[in-house]
Amino acid sequence: MARVTLITGGARSGKSRLAERLAAAYGPPLGYLATGSPGDDEMAERIARHQARRCGDWHTIEEPLRLAEALQDHDGRFNAMLVDCVTLWLTNHLLAGSDPATILEEARRVAALFPRLQTPLLLVSSEVGMGIVPENRLAREFRDLAGEANEIFADAADEVYVTISGLPLKLKG
Repeated sequence: MARVTLITGGARSGKSRLAERLAAAYGPPLGYLATGSPGDDEMAERIARHQARRCGDWHTIEEPLRLAEALQDHDGRFNAMLVDCVTLWLTNHLLAGSDPATILEEARRVAALFPRLQTPLLLVSSEVGMGIVPENRLAREFRDLAGEANEIFADAADEVYVTISGLPLKLKG
């Protein structure tokens, strides 16, 4: 069984940088499973910044929806795999019309893979539940969905970190 690490935190808290550093310790080749897609100029710029931080040791796999299948398909090909990020994956499912119960079932299916993985896995996920209650239904649904999915992954992970202001705090493992 490979080690599974969940890294959560707020926006611009250092989650991805921590995940990249921890994954890089396994040595190349490294897999980067990207769930985001450049739907507009601002998102394309964000993706470019993330790509610029990574050296040639990283191989990018773009998969916005089929996370379980992508993990299975690429298991054993890398010394570590990083998923960035779970919350974008959840967003993609919501925007594709999936209902929250179905999405959470898919999160459970992904978590059920953890004990069978050969490749160490690092998951990045935003912590979105520490602010005010959103004013619209979709935003509240997303906040609740992200919190529940983070619980599923944190329970199944070997290690869990939260990052705040660029500083990691180990919560589990």
